[in-house]
Parts: sequence; structure tokens; C-alpha cells
Amino acid sequence: MPERELIVTLRSVEKSYRQGDQLLRAVAGVTFDVSKGEFVSIMGPSGSGKSTLLHLIGGLDIPDSGEILVNGRRLAALTDDELTLFRRRAIGVVFQFFHLMPTLTAAENVALPLMLDGLGRRDIKVRAERSLDRVGLSERTNHKPDQLSGGEKQRVAIARALVIEPVVLLADEPTGALDSGTGDEVLDLIGELRVRFGLTILLVTHDGRAAAHGDRILTLRDGRVVGDDPQDGKAQGGAVHG
Repeated sequence: MPERELIVTLRSVEKSYRQGDQLLRAVAGVTFDVSKGEFVSIMGPSGSGKSTLLHLIGGLDIPDSGEILVNGRRLAALTDDELTLFRRRAIGVVFQFFHLMPTLTAAENVALPLMLDGLGRRDIKVRAERSLDRVGLSERTNHKPDQLSGGEKQRVAIARALVIEPVVLLADEPTGALDSGTGDEVLDLIGELRVRFGLTILLVTHDGRAAAHGDRILTLRDGRVVGDDPQDGKAQGGAVHG
């Protein structure tokens, strides 16, 4: 059996925040691996540390201790400039509330990461339109966010995350601002894109139905991994409250 290729590795990762006189351990000694092409759901109630964990993996925050490797790069060893470039070129992020620029068209929003990276105008246009086509929005390239439905906005956000051809896609509650039917469509799309392009996906959610789209569910409680369970990919279960 061939050795699996690891895309994400965490070893004894810790992250605390000070809140007044209290020190809150958001992530408490987390260790796990994610293989290339794997879809891992990170599930837990509010305050369990799941979003903090995703931000650490994405290089948006720095752990107090422990080690994080993404695609073989040890994040702590990168300078600020190197980390910025690595995030821009290797890590796609989808947020709950889309984070689209209201004055830009769908194509311009998708093109933003490429513009920041200094690519030529023609290459940017081709890649942005191709990315929108992949999420089924080739007819919406010139529409601005206020002309799009919630599901379409999230598809634009997914297209923007994928336009850089990332090694890992991080999705932080991507269905949290959508109704259940539209949310299911977005999750189905993410699953289809994963199969078509061999994406490695980490999805943070409090919703059992969303989490069950993954190959496995990592369950967090009080900053610790309390479960690591394989799934069959079929949505099931309900929300976790707290």
C-alpha cells in the first residue's frame, strides 16, 4: 500500500487568548494529519476552538506552541512576507459571510488574488472566468454582489478561493448564512469540485448534516479533539448547539 501524502500536519498545537484576567485555551494540544485529496470536517459547538484552529492552519494566526505544516512547509519557519505569499498562492479560504467587494463584479472579485500576485491582465481574465464557470456562474461574471442571491455569492467566494489552484481549501461555516436547501447545494458543489480537481478540504461547521459531507469528522470540545470518525459522505445528523 503506497504511503499517503500529507498536506496538513499538526503536532501538539496550542493557542490561548487573554480575556480580562482570564487566559482562555482556544486550542489545547491538538494533533492530527490530513492527506492529499481528503475532505475533513471539523465540528463542535460555539467556543470549541474550531474556527481558531482553521485560522492557525491558514496562517491567519500564530500558535503559542506546537508545529503546523501545510504542503511540507513549516509555517512557523516562514517570515511574514513568505507567509503572506504562501497564503496567497497555496491556501484558499471560504468564509461564512462571503467577504465580497460590493463595488466589484463577480469576475473582479474572483480576480483579486491574482491581481495581488501581479499576473497579467489577460491571464487574470481567463482564469477568473474559468473559475466562475467551474461553479456554474459563467452567466454572472458582470453582476455585482447586490445582484446575486446568497447561494450565488457563496459560489463566487468559492471561485475566488479556487482561482489560485490552492493545495488546501479551508471553509469556515460556508453554509451558515444560507437556508438549508441552498446550503446543501453549496456543499454538494464543494464535494463535486473536490472530486474533479483532487482538492484537500477542511470544513468547519457546527451542523452535523454539513459535517457528514466529509470523509471524516474531527470533533472538538474545549479546544481538544475528542473524536475522529470516518464517514460515508452522506449527510446525516443535526446541529450541535452550545
